[in-house]
Amino acid sequence: MSFKYSLKIAIKGLKANKSRSALTILGIVIGITAIILIMSLGQGAQELILGQIKGLGAETIIVEPGREPKGPSDMAEMLTDSLKTRELDALKKIPGVKETAPMVALVTNVSYESEAGRFTILGASELLGVIFDLYPDQGAFFDESQIQQKSAVVLIGYEVKQKLFGDSDALNKEIKVKNKNFKIIGIFPKKGKSGIYDYDNYLIIPYSTAQQYLLGTNSFQSIIIKAQSEKIVLSLVEDIKMTLREMHNIDDPEKDDFHITTQEDIVQRVGTVTSVLTIFLAAIAAISLVVGGIGIMNIMLVSVTERTREIGLRKSVGATTKNILLQFLLEAVILTCLGGIVGIILGILYSFIAAIILTKIIGSPWAFTISIKAILLGLGVSGAVGLLFGIYPARAASRKSPIEALRYE
Repeated sequence: MSFKYSLKIAIKGLKANKSRSALTILGIVIGITAIILIMSLGQGAQELILGQIKGLGAETIIVEPGREPKGPSDMAEMLTDSLKTRELDALKKIPGVKETAPMVALVTNVSYESEAGRFTILGASELLGVIFDLYPDQGAFFDESQIQQKSAVVLIGYEVKQKLFGDSDALNKEIKVKNKNFKIIGIFPKKGKSGIYDYDNYLIIPYSTAQQYLLGTNSFQSIIIKAQSEKIVLSLVEDIKMTLREMHNIDDPEKDDFHITTQEDIVQRVGTVTSVLTIFLAAIAAISLVVGGIGIMNIMLVSVTERTREIGLRKSVGATTKNILLQFLLEAVILTCLGGIVGIILGILYSFIAAIILTKIIGSPWAFTISIKAILLGLGVSGAVGLLFGIYPARAASRKSPIEALRYE
């Protein structure tokens, strides 16, 4: 008996019980749909995050105090004061450094009259605007003289302005930050997020003012460096390490009291994290495939019992054990592959809808992405489930004695 004939018999058997066949593949449909949807959302999230990080620019280098943490137990080693004004001055002199922007940050209460909120305060220099292409559309950035004088001036993000002032004019008004009055000298336009920075919800003040009045320290939490070219970033990182090690009398790199991060480092880390998370969630969704496979096995066993006389009749007219095995195995595989196809179509549809909804919710374009790998994985997994869970019922059918099968009532 040819494979083509066995396939026709299998399809005919499935058509005889259309409703049962449809219900049988429901678990496979749900599982494949979930896997396609999760993988699509995972890729969309990765592209969104990486796109924002890359928006900082490939020439950006971030120097932070303390040894690079390898885990929660290392976080305490970051609380050092290894970056101060003398380190900043030394870094400015390194060939290839275009701009440097020291930074400190804190989260504290900010108020204006009866309105109040908790916001992030960035203490920075005017070069922050140059590095991140961040300029106020009302007012102006503070200058070097205001930094030296530790002036109580502030620039506020779009959302901060809306929360504290609404549609009222905020320029030249005074707000209270940690019981100290700050004059608003600039307001940023709506910019959204850029990497880890959400400028719309930030207040930016001179770093010297933040150190003196808000933090009570003379050290920096980070120094952001802009290289003159993307091509020299790696060599510039080595020059920065050598400079800081020489200043701090460090001979062993393992004892560095600072760590350096480039945009490439961040992209790799975020890519790894999102990929692992996507795989983990897809694995959880795949549990429904196992449930669907068990359902198919149960239904196939019931089908074998119901069709015992048919099996006996086919064997009595010459069908071999192999023919019966192939027929029932094909039925299981066809069922799961149909479920896989339906699941892929629904997964693509729901992914498209989810991308539209998420774009509106987060206010940033969420990429609709469907990889060929996800589609092939869906088809491959559904076919494998059919083989795995269909082989036992198929063997049970093929081993039936033709005489006993014909006697079955």
